[in-house]
Amino acid sequence: MEARKELKEIKCPVGVAHNVISGKWKLVIIWILKDNVKRFNELQKALPGIRQSYLTQQLRELEKDGLVYREVYKEVPPKVEYSLTDIGREFLKVMDRMYEWGEAYMAFIENQ
Repeated sequence: MEARKELKEIKCPVGVAHNVISGKWKLVIIWILKDNVKRFNELQKALPGIRQSYLTQQLRELEKDGLVYREVYKEVPPKVEYSLTDIGREFLKVMDRMYEWGEAYMAFIENQ
């Protein structure tokens, strides 16, 4: 698995991180996968309003960038499962901090 070529050309770590997680649904997909393996339909149900093609695109990008692992089982009907890789799990530390900040910010704007 090789990360997207354009990521290798970015010399700023924050720029690389932003490029990898940018996308309307990527952070939510990672958050949903934090506890266990999910099949495509489970992800789609957890993300109401997302088009199937866009979910596929976001998953492919996360897979190419090394955050998500896609396992295809040779069964009929086809079975595909998605899970976080080690580097994807490492990103959960960042997401935990984002969650905490989000809670604090929600309290902040509620008190405005």
